Amino acid sequence: MKRSNEKGTAMLFAIILVLVLSVMAASMMFLSQSETWASMNYRLMTQARYGAEAGIHATANFLLNNYAPPAPTGGTPPPLPAGYNLILPVPAACGGSPCMTDNGGNPIVMSSLNGVPANYPDGAQQAAFRAATNNTLQAGGTTINYTSSATLLSMVQITPFATTTPAMIQTWKITAHGDIATVRNAQAEVSAILETQITPAFGYAAFATDNGCAALDFNGNGTTDSYDSASLAVNGAGVATPPSTFNNYGGNVGTNGNETDSGANVTINGTLSTPDAGIGVCSAGNITALTGKNSDITGGLVQLGQPVVMPTPNLKAPLPGSPNVTSGGTLAPGDYGDITLGSKDVLTLKPGVYNINSISESGQAQVAIAPDPITGLYGPVIINVTGNNQSTPIDLSGQGLSNPTLDPSLMQFIYAGTGTINIVGNGSSAAVVYAPNATVDFKGNAAFYGSVIAAHLKDVGNGAIHYDMHLKKKLYTIGNPTLNSFTWSRF
Repeated sequence: MKRSNEKGTAMLFAIILVLVLSVMAASMMFLSQSETWASMNYRLMTQARYGAEAGIHATANFLLNNYAPPAPTGGTPPPLPAGYNLILPVPAACGGSPCMTDNGGNPIVMSSLNGVPANYPDGAQQAAFRAATNNTLQAGGTTINYTSSATLLSMVQITPFATTTPAMIQTWKITAHGDIATVRNAQAEVSAILETQITPAFGYAAFATDNGCAALDFNGNGTTDSYDSASLAVNGAGVATPPSTFNNYGGNVGTNGNETDSGANVTINGTLSTPDAGIGVCSAGNITALTGKNSDITGGLVQLGQPVVMPTPNLKAPLPGSPNVTSGGTLAPGDYGDITLGSKDVLTLKPGVYNINSISESGQAQVAIAPDPITGLYGPVIINVTGNNQSTPIDLSGQGLSNPTLDPSLMQFIYAGTGTINIVGNGSSAAVVYAPNATVDFKGNAAFYGSVIAAHLKDVGNGAIHYDMHLKKKLYTIGNPTLNSFTWSRF
């Protein structure tokens, strides 16, 4: 064969191979560069989103800790402050949310966000908002800017239970932008709702505010269950017929710490709510939700997202020199020192507020409530206990409390101190006890209709706490603020 015609083919194949390799190398370089750009874009957008979330939290921090809402107004029901209007029914323009406007029908807004004008009526608050929410943060060598706006959705005035100071409860829609000024399109928007709910002051049969072991301590044969005072048969004098049976649900208990059940037949006909989790031995370094049998809690365990805050009561102390009470009879609302009952004393209280230092009953003694002598109707009897120089400021060791309406909200014991409250007798009592810093000690075989809030609660008897479900519609307080309804978008 003649080979002369094949001269130069090796070079041709070499050139083609180099060309193919060059194209492959260029493609790989382009792919690598694209991956680098994509990773950088993702990183920058993530940083921008984190910047927007920082704006959300900076705004929430300002609204919760540095912002002063409008002063509460008087009246029943209290009107909104001047310049604030709540549009009802909610118009479509408000997106299905409550719509708070100024006198011109414009949403009420504080803003540091470009393109979103501020019209909040208090210039000092708006200036403080702008200073707190127009800021930067560092992510490595990258500077991220964030700004935000807050739109007022709703506002209502409430005087929380056991206080005398009204408060404004507001709901805000927060929108925040995060951006990196030197990078085109590195901008993200995050929005959320900051809501403070109005909640029942007595939402549990028993709640212990302490966050340690045995905050709830059931070491007898105690039980919880429920009834509804609004559904009881009531005669013309306002006296209710006790329920023949109780619900095997609704007797919910809660604590910021642990419940310890060491009794033979403890039964919680409801749920146990606590921020802690797990069942087993509780110790200082390992706070479990429940020490005892899971079967003791018929409704199961509910893990709270955060501890429940029960504010310390704001009470009026009795005037210096207020008289002591040492026998039965009828007492008018007012200021008293120490109330001490014994033997067969029966102390009858009319509707109203009683500011006392302490109350103690023993033997066959009893505290009773009576209707208003003019209207013939039962009204709330509020007993504010100061407890100066008293280790046991409330001692109901006699025949308990006579509240024939079986409406616990009509007999209220409020105590701010850290002493011990004894509910010991064998009688039936219908009341609410609000003592978030105290220890409440149940003994005997008493039936208690109502709800108890304490730092520690001990049930060492064979009685029962019958929770009135109707309390959820009475006696309100301010719940924990929450951020919810998070949404985000990129630009």
